[in-house]
Amino acid sequence: MTGATVMNDSEKSESPAKPADDSKAASGAGASGAGASSVGSEPTAGGASDAPPAEGLEVEVARLRERLLRTAADFDNYRKRARRDILDAERRVQENLLSVLVPPFDNLERAAQHAESAEDVKALAEGLKMVLRQFEDALGTVGIQRISSLGKPFDPSEHEAVQHVQTSDVPPGVVAQELRAGYRWQDRLIRPALVVVAKAPAGESAAADTQA
Repeated sequence: MTGATVMNDSEKSESPAKPADDSKAASGAGASGAGASSVGSEPTAGGASDAPPAEGLEVEVARLRERLLRTAADFDNYRKRARRDILDAERRVQENLLSVLVPPFDNLERAAQHAESAEDVKALAEGLKMVLRQFEDALGTVGIQRISSLGKPFDPSEHEAVQHVQTSDVPPGVVAQELRAGYRWQDRLIRPALVVVAKAPAGESAAADTQA
């Protein structure tokens, strides 16, 4: 009886330990399940926030493309308008030049007709000089000026020397003769004057070298 009683007491002392093990296992499983669920839920939230707004990008690309096309069209219109303005300005300059040259040309034509039957050569020469002055005045109205060369020191910026002549009439280095007139438009040289430049006669140049 005593052995049986002891045995029953030991069984009673050992029997409550089993539910404790089951509770630990259950709590461990619950914790691991919660951890797995939390780990699995994080990529889902992050992936939803990183998704690109495709519709917004398409709208922005379409807006920029329309803006680029509008800018290209505006620039093409500006280029055509600038070319048209340049052509109009060139035509206005040509028309202005013709309007001032036609009257002297008419007078020259009348002088040529009169020369066929003119007996007074001096009067004809005076008429031609008058027409020449009209041409010079007409060129002056559009800013074209004749370069004054005769008796002036040689200037390579507006004179072109084609010959040197020994003379004592003008100092050496001075234009002694003008073969073709030169013209300047405002501050630009249209063509240089063809001139003959004076140099000291042979005797004077030899004397100068001896004195030196």
